[in-house]
Amino acid sequence: MRRSRFAACIGSFLLAVGLALTGAATAHASQQAAAGGYVALGDSYSSGVGAGSYDSSSGSCNRSTKAYPYLWNAAHAPSSFAFTACSGARTDDVLANQLGPLNSATALVSITVGGNDAGFSDVMTTCVLQSDSTCLSRINTAKAYVDSTLPGKLDNLYSVIRSKAPNARVVVLGYPRFYKLGQVCLGLSETKRSAINGASDHLNAALAKAAANRGFTFGDVRSTFGGHEICSGSSWLHSVDWLNIGNSYHPTAAGQSGGYLPVFTGAA
Repeated sequence: MRRSRFAACIGSFLLAVGLALTGAATAHASQQAAAGGYVALGDSYSSGVGAGSYDSSSGSCNRSTKAYPYLWNAAHAPSSFAFTACSGARTDDVLANQLGPLNSATALVSITVGGNDAGFSDVMTTCVLQSDSTCLSRINTAKAYVDSTLPGKLDNLYSVIRSKAPNARVVVLGYPRFYKLGQVCLGLSETKRSAINGASDHLNAALAKAAANRGFTFGDVRSTFGGHEICSGSSWLHSVDWLNIGNSYHPTAAGQSGGYLPVFTGAA
């Protein structure tokens, strides 16, 4: 009995030490990133579409002060911060318009990109307005693009990012699953919802593989959004917003702070 109590005490002590060391390592990594510059690249999931509080100077890029890059910058005060993510961006747009701030002093880079390349907006429009079979056909076309064309585009982009920022930690963030399944929920059929979630998983797998191929870190946000999908009753994602259609299927401010920020912070 005494031995069991002693073992339990030792186990608790080692667990506490492990947690303390993990926390210290995370804090140290954040301090290292903050010591250099941080550059936030990507599409609307990084610019913060759907979160509100947009910087008027960002124009149609809709960069939000509630987006995860802005929140991370406010919390860690890196030596410099460049927020070039832009609504609607594809890999070619990032290459052409967003990489200017990268240099050898850049310590941290974040990026979400790939959804627009795969036709995200058209997929969702098709699935909202048309039949189950038409929706599934459009999703299959998008998945085929993710398999055949997107990997090369991602690898080219990631290669240029590395060449411009040779010393940076690069965090590639994925996309959430959009729907909680098995719920009574108005709107799309369960067939469509399940297929859309499957397409998100398919895209995330491609992003994770491309990131690993370049030695970048992949941040999977599906776990943090778990329980906060559309149809969950506590959604961190906009459903179809007929008053502001651009918000549709984008994270709310809570999705940025509760879904993306902790994953990025842990990976940074």
